[in-house]
Amino acid sequence: MPKIFPSAEAALDGLLRDDMLVAAGGFGLCGIPERLLEAIQASGVKNLTFASNNAGIDNEGIGKLLRTKQVKKMISSYVGENKEFERQYLSGELEVEFCPQGTLAERMRAGGAGIPGFYTKTGVGTQVAEGKEVKEFAKGTADGEGPEDYILEHGIFADLSIVKAWKADETGNLMFRKTARNFNQPAATCGKVCVAEVEEIVPVGAMDPDCIHLPGVFVNRIVVGAPYDKKIEFTTTREREDA
Repeated sequence: MPKIFPSAEAALDGLLRDDMLVAAGGFGLCGIPERLLEAIQASGVKNLTFASNNAGIDNEGIGKLLRTKQVKKMISSYVGENKEFERQYLSGELEVEFCPQGTLAERMRAGGAGIPGFYTKTGVGTQVAEGKEVKEFAKGTADGEGPEDYILEHGIFADLSIVKAWKADETGNLMFRKTARNFNQPAATCGKVCVAEVEEIVPVGAMDPDCIHLPGVFVNRIVVGAPYDKKIEFTTTREREDA
Protein backbone atom coordinates (compact mmCIF):
# COMPACT_ATOMS: atom_id res chain seq x y z
CA MET A 1 0.00 0.00 0.00
CA PRO A 2 1.44 3.42 -0.94
CA LYS A 3 2.60 5.43 2.07
CA ILE A 4 2.97 8.85 0.42
CA PHE A 5 0.09 11.32 0.86
CA PRO A 6 -0.40 14.67 -0.91
CA SER A 7 -1.04 16.79 2.21
CA ALA A 8 -0.97 16.69 5.99
CA GLU A 9 -4.78 16.66 6.03
CA ALA A 10 -4.85 13.65 3.73
CA ALA A 11 -2.18 11.86 5.77
CA LEU A 12 -4.28 12.23 8.93
CA ASP A 13 -7.59 11.37 7.28
CA GLY A 14 -9.47 8.75 9.30
CA LEU A 15 -6.96 8.80 12.16
CA LEU A 16 -8.16 11.70 14.32
CA ARG A 17 -10.78 11.65 17.07
CA ASP A 18 -11.43 13.37 20.38
CA ASP A 19 -9.64 12.15 23.53
CA MET A 20 -6.62 10.71 21.69
CA LEU A 21 -3.14 10.24 23.11
CA VAL A 22 -0.68 11.64 20.59
CA ALA A 23 3.10 11.16 20.77
CA ALA A 24 4.79 14.10 19.04
CA GLY A 25 8.45 14.36 18.18
CA GLY A 26 10.59 17.47 18.44
CA PHE A 27 12.62 19.48 20.90
CA GLY A 28 11.64 23.13 21.31
CA LEU A 29 11.11 24.26 17.73
CA CYS A 30 13.63 21.75 16.36
CA GLY A 31 12.23 18.77 14.50
CA ILE A 32 8.56 19.40 15.20
CA PRO A 33 5.92 18.14 12.73
CA GLU A 34 4.57 21.61 11.91
CA ARG A 35 2.22 20.71 9.07
CA LEU A 36 0.71 17.78 10.93
CA LEU A 37 0.08 19.92 14.01
CA GLU A 38 -1.57 22.56 11.84
CA ALA A 39 -3.79 19.89 10.30
CA ILE A 40 -4.77 18.61 13.75
CA GLN A 41 -5.66 22.15 14.76
CA ALA A 42 -7.77 22.64 11.63
CA SER A 43 -9.61 19.35 12.22
CA GLY A 44 -11.14 20.64 15.45
CA VAL A 45 -10.53 17.49 17.49
CA LYS A 46 -10.40 18.20 21.22
CA ASN A 47 -9.52 16.81 24.66
CA LEU A 48 -6.18 15.61 23.34
CA THR A 49 -3.30 14.34 25.44
CA PHE A 50 0.15 15.02 24.00
CA ALA A 51 3.30 13.18 25.02
CA SER A 52 6.02 15.55 23.88
CA ASN A 53 9.16 17.03 25.41
CA ASN A 54 7.51 20.46 25.45
CA ALA A 55 4.81 22.39 23.62
CA GLY A 56 6.89 24.64 21.40
CA ILE A 57 6.41 28.35 22.02
CA ASP A 58 3.34 30.58 22.03
CA ASN A 59 1.32 29.84 18.91
CA GLU A 60 3.97 27.58 17.40
CA GLY A 61 4.02 23.80 17.45
CA ILE A 62 1.66 22.31 20.03
CA GLY A 63 1.34 25.88 21.31
CA LYS A 64 -1.18 26.47 18.50
CA LEU A 65 -3.39 23.74 19.93
CA LEU A 66 -3.07 25.16 23.42
CA ARG A 67 -4.38 28.49 22.13
CA THR A 68 -7.47 26.80 20.69
CA LYS A 69 -8.01 24.75 23.89
CA GLN A 70 -7.78 21.44 22.04
CA VAL A 71 -5.30 19.95 24.53
CA LYS A 72 -6.45 18.70 27.93
CA LYS A 73 -3.17 17.18 29.12
CA MET A 74 0.56 17.42 28.42
CA ILE A 75 3.07 14.70 29.33
CA SER A 76 6.24 16.77 29.14
CA SER A 77 9.59 17.46 30.72
CA TYR A 78 9.71 21.20 30.12
CA VAL A 79 7.37 24.18 29.88
CA GLY A 80 10.02 26.12 27.97
CA GLU A 81 9.33 29.56 26.54
CA ASN A 82 5.59 28.90 26.16
CA LYS A 83 3.77 31.44 28.31
CA GLU A 84 0.34 30.04 27.41
CA PHE A 85 1.45 26.59 28.52
CA GLU A 86 2.60 28.12 31.81
CA ARG A 87 -0.61 30.15 32.23
CA GLN A 88 -2.95 27.23 31.60
CA TYR A 89 -0.98 24.97 33.93
CA LEU A 90 -0.91 27.47 36.80
CA SER A 91 -4.59 28.32 36.38
CA GLY A 92 -5.64 24.66 36.40
CA GLU A 93 -6.95 24.73 32.82
CA LEU A 94 -4.39 22.19 31.63
CA GLU A 95 -3.35 18.95 33.27
CA VAL A 96 0.41 18.46 33.17
CA GLU A 97 2.37 15.32 33.96
CA PHE A 98 5.97 16.38 34.33
CA CYS A 99 8.44 13.68 33.39
CA PRO A 100 12.26 13.87 33.36
CA GLN A 101 13.59 14.10 29.80
CA GLY A 102 15.46 10.82 29.76
CA THR A 103 12.55 9.03 31.42
CA LEU A 104 10.12 10.46 28.86
CA ALA A 105 12.28 9.25 25.97
CA GLU A 106 12.56 5.82 27.58
CA ARG A 107 8.80 5.64 28.22
CA MET A 108 8.24 6.18 24.50
CA ARG A 109 10.95 3.68 23.56
CA ALA A 110 9.51 1.15 25.99
CA GLY A 111 6.03 1.56 24.51
CA GLY A 112 7.46 1.01 21.04
CA ALA A 113 9.16 -2.17 22.25
CA GLY A 114 5.98 -3.48 23.90
CA ILE A 115 7.36 -2.98 27.41
CA PRO A 116 4.60 -1.86 29.82
CA GLY A 117 6.90 -0.58 32.56
CA PHE A 118 10.44 -0.23 33.85
CA TYR A 119 12.23 0.86 37.01
CA THR A 120 14.53 3.87 37.20
CA LYS A 121 16.40 5.78 39.89
CA THR A 122 15.57 9.12 38.26
CA GLY A 123 13.15 10.99 40.50
CA VAL A 124 13.53 8.82 43.60
CA GLY A 125 12.83 10.92 46.70
CA THR A 126 11.29 13.79 44.72
CA GLN A 127 7.80 14.82 43.62
CA VAL A 128 8.36 12.73 40.49
CA ALA A 129 8.02 9.61 42.67
CA GLU A 130 4.73 10.58 44.31
CA GLY A 131 2.07 7.92 43.82
CA LYS A 132 4.45 5.54 42.03
CA GLU A 133 5.55 2.09 43.09
CA VAL A 134 8.98 2.01 44.72
CA LYS A 135 11.06 -1.16 44.73
CA GLU A 136 14.50 -2.06 46.00
CA PHE A 137 17.06 -3.57 43.66
CA ALA A 138 20.54 -4.78 44.56
CA LYS A 139 23.26 -2.95 42.68
CA GLY A 140 25.10 -6.20 42.00
CA THR A 141 28.52 -4.67 42.60
CA ALA A 142 31.48 -6.35 44.26
CA ASP A 143 31.95 -3.65 46.90
CA GLY A 144 29.11 -4.89 49.10
CA GLU A 145 26.80 -1.90 48.70
CA GLY A 146 23.19 -2.56 49.68
CA PRO A 147 20.02 -2.32 47.56
CA GLU A 148 18.70 1.02 46.30
CA ASP A 149 15.24 2.37 45.58
CA TYR A 150 13.85 2.59 42.05
CA ILE A 151 10.49 3.89 40.88
CA LEU A 152 8.18 2.26 38.35
CA GLU A 153 7.52 4.22 35.17
CA HIS A 154 4.99 3.14 32.56
CA GLY A 155 5.63 2.82 28.84
CA ILE A 156 3.70 5.19 26.59
CA PHE A 157 1.34 3.52 24.13
CA ALA A 158 -0.06 6.29 21.93
CA ASP A 159 -3.03 6.22 19.58
CA LEU A 160 -1.04 8.25 17.05
CA SER A 161 2.59 9.22 16.52
CA ILE A 162 3.48 12.32 14.53
CA VAL A 163 7.13 12.99 13.74
CA LYS A 164 9.35 15.18 11.61
CA ALA A 165 12.21 13.68 9.58
CA TRP A 166 14.78 15.11 7.21
CA LYS A 167 14.54 12.46 4.50
CA ALA A 168 12.37 9.46 3.73
CA ASP A 169 12.38 6.94 0.96
CA GLU A 170 9.18 5.66 -0.63
CA THR A 171 8.92 2.74 1.81
CA GLY A 172 9.09 5.01 4.89
CA ASN A 173 12.70 4.55 5.98
CA LEU A 174 13.58 7.78 7.81
CA MET A 175 16.68 9.84 8.38
CA PHE A 176 16.63 12.56 11.05
CA ARG A 177 18.94 15.56 11.05
CA LYS A 178 21.11 16.19 14.10
CA THR A 179 19.14 17.06 17.28
CA ALA A 180 15.81 16.43 15.54
CA ARG A 181 16.57 12.77 16.21
CA ASN A 182 16.28 13.20 20.00
CA PHE A 183 12.57 12.57 20.52
CA ASN A 184 11.34 11.82 17.01
CA GLN A 185 12.83 8.35 16.92
CA PRO A 186 11.24 6.97 20.13
CA ALA A 187 8.00 8.91 19.52
CA ALA A 188 7.64 7.28 16.10
CA THR A 189 7.69 3.76 17.52
CA CYS A 190 5.14 4.04 20.35
CA GLY A 191 1.98 4.87 18.37
CA LYS A 192 -0.53 2.48 16.85
CA VAL A 193 -0.12 4.53 13.65
CA CYS A 194 2.86 6.72 12.74
CA VAL A 195 2.63 9.63 10.33
CA ALA A 196 5.95 11.17 9.29
CA GLU A 197 6.33 14.68 7.93
CA VAL A 198 9.54 15.00 5.92
CA GLU A 199 11.52 17.59 4.03
CA GLU A 200 12.30 15.31 1.10
CA ILE A 201 11.30 11.92 -0.29
CA VAL A 202 13.98 10.05 -2.23
CA PRO A 203 13.82 6.82 -4.25
CA VAL A 204 14.31 3.47 -2.55
CA GLY A 205 18.03 2.74 -2.35
CA ALA A 206 19.09 6.40 -2.41
CA MET A 207 19.87 6.45 1.32
CA ASP A 208 22.88 4.68 2.76
CA PRO A 209 21.43 1.83 4.87
CA ASP A 210 23.88 2.69 7.65
CA CYS A 211 22.36 6.19 7.82
CA ILE A 212 18.74 5.09 8.25
CA HIS A 213 17.67 5.99 11.78
CA LEU A 214 14.17 4.48 11.71
CA PRO A 215 13.10 1.52 9.56
CA GLY A 216 10.03 2.00 7.40
CA VAL A 217 8.23 -0.82 9.21
CA PHE A 218 7.37 1.74 11.92
CA VAL A 219 6.02 4.35 9.48
CA ASN A 220 2.49 4.10 8.04
CA ARG A 221 2.12 7.39 6.18
CA ILE A 222 4.46 10.07 4.80
CA VAL A 223 3.86 13.65 3.73
CA VAL A 224 6.27 16.31 2.46
CA GLY A 225 6.00 19.42 4.62
CA ALA A 226 8.62 21.64 2.93
CA PRO A 227 9.25 24.48 2.47
CA TYR A 228 9.72 25.68 6.04
CA ASP A 229 10.49 29.01 7.68
CA LYS A 230 13.28 28.66 10.23
CA LYS A 231 11.85 29.88 13.54
CA ILE A 232 13.98 30.85 16.54
CA GLU A 233 12.74 30.08 20.04
CA PHE A 234 14.22 33.25 21.51
CA THR A 235 16.80 35.70 20.24
CA THR A 236 19.74 36.99 22.23
CA THR A 237 21.80 39.78 20.74
CA ARG A 238 24.58 42.12 21.79
CA GLU A 239 25.70 45.45 20.49
CA ARG A 240 28.33 45.28 17.77
CA GLU A 241 31.75 46.27 19.04
CA ASP A 242 33.39 49.30 17.46
CA ALA A 243 35.91 48.42 14.81
